[in-house]
Amino acid sequence: MLELQNVSCFVEDESKEKEILKNISFKIDDGFVAITGPNGGGKSTLAKIVAGIMKPTSGKILFDGVDITNKTITERANLGISYAFQQPVRFKGLTVKDLIKLAAKDQTENPDICGILSEVGLCAKDYINREVNASLSGGELKRIEIAMILARGTKFSIFDEPEAGIDLWSFQSLIRVFEKMHEKNNGQIMIISHQERILNIADKIIVVANGEIKDIGPRDKILPELLGTNTTCPALTEKM
Repeated sequence: MLELQNVSCFVEDESKEKEILKNISFKIDDGFVAITGPNGGGKSTLAKIVAGIMKPTSGKILFDGVDITNKTITERANLGISYAFQQPVRFKGLTVKDLIKLAAKDQTENPDICGILSEVGLCAKDYINREVNASLSGGELKRIEIAMILARGTKFSIFDEPEAGIDLWSFQSLIRVFEKMHEKNNGQIMIISHQERILNIADKIIVVANGEIKDIGPRDKILPELLGTNTTCPALTEKM
């Protein structure tokens, strides 16, 4: 279970303090949670704070009852938290096979790399020995990063706008990946997204705007409210 208690975050902006998050509090105790809202609302900052990439200015973060507020990225990863970047990192000199084997180190000595790559829409024959460098597109890197998280099988997986750089066919495949993760994984999934198709498979939706939680609740309650705002609801149609 993940719990945030009055989490705030300030950053320096042109020699002034800018408040990015304001007293954010919520619990994720099961299932699939989607966080949505307009651009600049604080969604990605929230994801990075949970992963340990950024530190909150105040407040507390608990994971399975353990205070992880001051724990490093590595310590959080060892506790079972995974994070997929909005813009995946390139690893010159490492192959796709290397990365997936590293990700799966505690699960099995011989992970089903071909099966994992197939799940994210990549042909193992074409990618297993590819170097993770500039020769790969953003969409390919995104799918490889998701494959790494599948290989890890962690308790809590965070995806920051996984649809970015993904073509339509791959996006449909991505939706199936999340549905499958949701069905078979006992852990939780938190996705930052503005895509209605992703919000539509979430158990709970959290709406973040201007650094604050504007709404939170089950999908069946929150999604109709978002869609009903107007026919071009900014929370779903803007690039957030």
